[in-house]
Amino acid sequence: MPVAAEYHRELARRLRTILGERLLGVYASGSLALEDFDPARSDLDVVAVAGGSVTAADKEEIVGRLRHEALPCPARGLEFVLYPEETVRAPSAEAAFLLNLNTGPRMAFRVDFEPGAVERHWFPIDRAIVRASGAAIAGPSPDELFAPIPRRLLVQAVREALEWHRAPGNGDDRDAVLNACRSIRWLREDVWSSKSAAGAWALARVADADLVAAALVAPDRGARLDRERVVRFVDAVLAEAVSRRPG
Repeated sequence: MPVAAEYHRELARRLRTILGERLLGVYASGSLALEDFDPARSDLDVVAVAGGSVTAADKEEIVGRLRHEALPCPARGLEFVLYPEETVRAPSAEAAFLLNLNTGPRMAFRVDFEPGAVERHWFPIDRAIVRASGAAIAGPSPDELFAPIPRRLLVQAVREALEWHRAPGNGDDRDAVLNACRSIRWLREDVWSSKSAAGAWALARVADADLVAAALVAPDRGARLDRERVVRFVDAVLAEAVSRRPG
């Protein structure tokens, strides 16, 4: 997508201006890297890695230079995470980021300058996806920086994500179903896919295919999903995750 590519280049340029040689890599992840990007509904997921010290002033400047008001996002929003080199090179399931920023025209602004207030499970899963399919905007191939995370740690992160989705008020029901599909595909095939691809894969492999089919329909064209069915579906995937050997 040319507009996204231009946005990514400018984002990387601004990071380089702030961090200089400390910037080790910038990577596109999420739906764009997984070839399922729709600017009307998708986010731009970007992960960066820094070596050396990153100060509080550096973080504040990054937020100021990357937030939507300063760098308009050509999608629903930007989900940006900055990691220290030691986090991405370690086989860890911790969040362990330096900066977590959400900003965009259809996304609530959020900034975290340290882990703790945001659920940790998103971050090891995202790092695993970056290693598997991330596209380098700047820096080396992601598998040169991002260590493989042991399956036993990722299984625990997947369990935590499913438990989060089944709790009332956490996220969107369609996302809950499609993230559960992505989780079960990874559990069975060791493949991280986009939510849409995972849903299509699951149609012939899960008990409640009708629910998955409904989740695959765009929210503005589909009916509201039944919450009890969503919870039962997520619980079935969670049960499979719990039963899996963690090795």
